[in-house]
Amino acid sequence: MADVVFNDQNFTEDVVKASSTMPVVIDFWAPWCGPCKMVGPTIEELAKDYEGKVKVGKMNVDENAQIPGNFGIMGIPTVMIFKNGQPIKSIVGAQSKETYKAAIDAALKN
Repeated sequence: MADVVFNDQNFTEDVVKASSTMPVVIDFWAPWCGPCKMVGPTIEELAKDYEGKVKVGKMNVDENAQIPGNFGIMGIPTVMIFKNGQPIKSIVGAQSKETYKAAIDAALKN
């Protein structure tokens, strides 16, 4: 489901632990970010496309500084894919749906 919201408090449970059973995709964004608004609908589509295979959600960097800081996120949107508790791919800037799909498909294969 695309309405998953990650934050500094639920990150360990909902991302690190959850990524041991399936990849987790996080869209790091902010409400004032124009490119983030462009990526949002794509993330929603990916959540539907990969439902049951990948956990997809968003993290507002304005409301949650700790986790983005821990991973050195300097630009948004940044989409990160986690597997087995670790980030395995980071995509910075607005990209095509195909770019995100290729990264998710690679995470599912490995």
